[in-house]
This record gives sequence, C-alpha cells and structure tokens, in this order.
Amino acid sequence: MPDPRTFVIVGASLAGAKAAEALREAGFEGRVVLIGEEAHRPYVRLPLSKGYLKGIETLEQIYVHTVDWYAEHDVELRLGTPVAVIHRNSHEVGLADGSRQHYDKLLLATGSTARRIPNTDHPGVFYLRRLGDFDQLRESLSGQARVIVVGGGWIGLEVAAAARHHGCEVVMVEPDAAPLSRRFGPGIGDMFVQLHRDHGVDVRIGLGLPEVRPGPVVVTSTGEEISGDAVVIGVGHRPATALAEAAGLEVDDGIRITTRMQTSDPDIYAAGTCVRADHPLYARPIRVEHWDTALVGGAAAALSMLGLGEPYDRVPYFFSTQYDLDLECWGWLEPGSFSDVVYRGDRGKREFIAFWLDAESRVLAAMNVNVCDVGDPLEAMVRSAQPIDPARLVDPEVPLADLVPRDGT
Repeated sequence: MPDPRTFVIVGASLAGAKAAEALREAGFEGRVVLIGEEAHRPYVRLPLSKGYLKGIETLEQIYVHTVDWYAEHDVELRLGTPVAVIHRNSHEVGLADGSRQHYDKLLLATGSTARRIPNTDHPGVFYLRRLGDFDQLRESLSGQARVIVVGGGWIGLEVAAAARHHGCEVVMVEPDAAPLSRRFGPGIGDMFVQLHRDHGVDVRIGLGLPEVRPGPVVVTSTGEEISGDAVVIGVGHRPATALAEAAGLEVDDGIRITTRMQTSDPDIYAAGTCVRADHPLYARPIRVEHWDTALVGGAAAALSMLGLGEPYDRVPYFFSTQYDLDLECWGWLEPGSFSDVVYRGDRGKREFIAFWLDAESRVLAAMNVNVCDVGDPLEAMVRSAQPIDPARLVDPEVPLADLVPRDGT
C-alpha cells in the first residue's frame, strides 16, 4: 500500500531541500511538497558573500540540487508562492495565491531576515539575504565603486573582502570597539581590523549606529558624512517567525523546538536559522544562524518527522574566508560567557588556534585560523565539556589529540 501521508515543507531553502532529500533517502514514499517564496529552486546562501559575490562561483554551483532532482525524487516544488497562514486545526497551510495544501506533518524552514536600520530605503542601499540582493550588489561592484559597509559582522567582513577583490574602495563603519568583539573579545576583533586595513579597507570603529541618507550617504555618530556608490548594511538577522507566531506556536527569539526539532505542536517541526533549540551541551536554548545549522538540521528534522530522529546535539560550527585568511569555529559563545581566551600558534602571522574557556577551564569554543586539519580534536574538546589545562592548550609540543578528554577524564 502506498503511504497516504503528505509532508509539507515551508521554505525552499537549504534546510528545506535537505529535509526533502532525507525523507526520500529514509524511504518515505508519501507525498512531499516543498513550498518556496522565491522563484529560484533551493540554493546555498553560504557562497553568496564569498565566491559568488566575487564572481568566481556561478549560480549553478550554489543550487542544492540539479534542476531534475526534484522530479526524479517525486518532490513537488512550488516556487514563487509564499505560505500566508497555517490552519492547525484542519492541518492545512494557506498560500498567498488563495490555495490550500493539506499536511500530515509540517516542517517550517523559513530562515531569517536582515535587521534593518530605520529610514534606509534609498537607492544604492543594500540589505543582503536573498540571491537577488547579491546579484544587484555584484553589479555595483563591477567598476571602481566606493562601497560603505555598515557593521563588521560576518556578512560585513566578507562583503568588504569581496569588494576589495573587485578593486573597490571600501569604508567599514563598525559601532563597537572592533568587529565581532562583543562575542569573541578584543583579540579576535583587533585581528579583523588589522586584516582588513592590511588589504586597503578604511576601518572606522566605535562610531555608533549611523544614519543613512539618500545619495547614498552615511552619517556617523560624530556627524561625519561618508558618500559612496553603494552602502551595505550588515547589522545582523532576525529569525523569520511571523508565520509560527500567527499560528500560536511558541516563539522566543526563534521558533522554540525540542532536541528532536519539534515545535509546541506535535505535528509541526522547524529547522534552520529560524529556530531556538534545546541542546544537551547548553543550559538554555540557543539560536545558531550559521549555514551548518540549515545543512544538518533540515535532515535531522526530516528523520524526526518519520519517528526515526535522535536528539540533535551537533556542536555549532561555522567557517569564513576573507582574503588569505581561512577560519573555522566550533562551539557557542554568548557575549560575556567566557572567562579567558588562550592562543596556540603565531597570532602575528595569523596562524593560530584560539580557545575560549570558562572559569573551570572548559573549552566553550575553539577557532582555527589558517591552521588545517584540526577540526576533529577541537570539536571533541568542546563536546567533552571537561576542564583542560590551559598551559597544555597553548603548548605546540602537545598534540591536540592528546588534549581530548577520554573516559570522563
């Protein structure tokens, strides 16, 4: 007998596409409907601010699957039609075109939206989230443009590097003492300031949240006016929770889910950057905005929808590439959550590993900067949640593998 169930995925994103893939790989033979607001089939956002913006990666390279994959795997792909409402009582979603779609299980993979500064809706001002946003910006980088980047988070830093790749003049306006310093501390923040200055970026720090006027013109907190051809505003993202909130699901800076990706409705699951999830490594739920969360979380949610899921306990992970610097990071840091940062390697040459420690010398997070093939022990240190002698962490003569606690020691 064919499986009569219908599983609907809202969000034709990386998380949504990976969920559909995992359902079919797990042997689900029911109906799979993947609904997306954008006209593009699911793509990976990670390269958009890196190789795609530089022009060294093509559109075909960033799609999650080939154009034929969905038909070949009997996945109904409905694009360009947002879901407007969830009817929980009747187990239906209502689409913006007025149609309805029944579901037995529903997965929300709605992602996030860019945080906006008020009164910035001017020509030449960019908020980056969707493929079309990056396409428009890339056109602006094709000449010797002057680009102003507001915010030194990951998006801002990577866009600045891409703009310099195109030969643009770049000014970065960062409200804090250094990029990323609130989360990682001044050592890493200062490294990024120097990295970008070494590559010709005019980095201006501690200027407060600026005003943006038509032109476009950025007005800093000191009253200085900086004119540009393009202004890129990267001041963070908000989880896209409006659909969940309207449906009465529990929301707290993200759709609240259990370790099995289940929302407050037992037939509705959520995955990706829209969620705030319970995690066995952390005392309170966390919201991870990185690509890896969508890549792995979507598949994990699909298995849970089938009753096959295990508690989701993946160590948060991300990476970034800027100029000649490549980094990876494992773990999760709240601002002010660590007691110390220790380093192994040469910080002057930007070849080192940083360890963020709590008061008991447990590794909360670890970042390797231009150091290859160390991911497994770093991830294991974070997962172990066991104290490690800081003197041994910084000693290059001690193999990293020897620092991984074993058998509870």
